[in-house]
Amino acid sequence: MILAASDRLILRHFQDDDLVALFEMNRDPQILTYIPSAPFQQLGDAEKVLKEVIYADYERYGYGRWAVELKASGEVIGFCGPKYLADFDKVELGYRYFSQYWRQGIGFEAASTALPLFKTLCGVDEAIALIMPGNQASAALAHKLGMQISARSQFQGHDVDVFHTWL
Repeated sequence: MILAASDRLILRHFQDDDLVALFEMNRDPQILTYIPSAPFQQLGDAEKVLKEVIYADYERYGYGRWAVELKASGEVIGFCGPKYLADFDKVELGYRYFSQYWRQGIGFEAASTALPLFKTLCGVDEAIALIMPGNQASAALAHKLGMQISARSQFQGHDVDVFHTWL
């Protein structure tokens, strides 16, 4: 299901056909430098996340991470979107992209398209982003979106800066 579009991108629900893209973006150590999880080792790892996390979130909350697709090619190049984090009792804006799309404005374009949907589709009036110290690109994106650091916390055993914005 398509949720929104920008000049270059489509934000939509993940679907079964996205399994290989999900696997690839979660196995590349460069992409995972500031992600507190181990790289995927096999396609089954991606299938488990797709079914037990992403699809489960769609069913339970009515929202979850969204695939980011290039309009021009239909290629899934990453994800951007909401995830309810029980540890914080807040909805997080999360994003991840294949490295060949870094520093092209894709992150800002997708996130600035996604954030307004948090209010209408997720029913929330604020969002957070958890960013590990040292991740300057993600911190710069959060600032560009109008988010400010509200706290330093722990998530999955790692220090994170908690960025916050009202929607």
